Amino acid sequence: MATQLRSVRSTDIELKDRLVGINRVTKVTKGGRTFSFSAIVVVGDESGVVGHGLGKSREVTTAITKGIDDAKKNLIRVPLLHGTIPHKQEARYGGAHVLIKPAANGTGVIAGGAMRAVLESVGITDVLAKSLGSSNPHNVVKATYEALSLLRDAREIADLRGISVSKVFNG
Repeated sequence: MATQLRSVRSTDIELKDRLVGINRVTKVTKGGRTFSFSAIVVVGDESGVVGHGLGKSREVTTAITKGIDDAKKNLIRVPLLHGTIPHKQEARYGGAHVLIKPAANGTGVIAGGAMRAVLESVGITDVLAKSLGSSNPHNVVKATYEALSLLRDAREIADLRGISVSKVFNG
C-alpha cells in the first residue's frame, strides 16, 4: 500500500518541540573513548501538523538542535476530528507495532512514552493507543508517525470515490 504523505512547510506555522529520548554513544579509538549524543525529537503545532527527527553531536544541546532541524524537514498534516482521529489505524516500523483508536471526548491521551509525545504534538486530545511490539523509542516514533500518515478523513475519501461526503456515511 502506497502512503500518501501530506507534507507541510515549517515556515508557515509555529512549532513546539518535544525531546523523546537522548542516548550517549561511544566510539572507541586508539586514543581512548569518544563520547557523543543522539537525540530523537518530535515537533508539532498541536493542531494537525507533526514531524520527527534525529540529531547527533558531541554536545547534548547541539544534538537536540539538529534533531529539531531534521524534524522540520519531515512534517505531515494529520486529519483530526473533534480532538481525536477519524478511524482506527495500525502501523509497523522495524520491530515496533502500534495501534491507535479514536476515543470519546474527555478520555484523554491513553498512550505511553514515545507514542504520547507524538500524539500530543499533533494536537490529539482523546485517543486510545497501544504499542504492541518493540519499545525502542526510535521505531515507536516512526511507527506512530506512519500510522498518523495513513489516516484519511471523510472529505478525502469522498474525493477519491468521486461522491459527496454525505454518501460516504449513508452508502
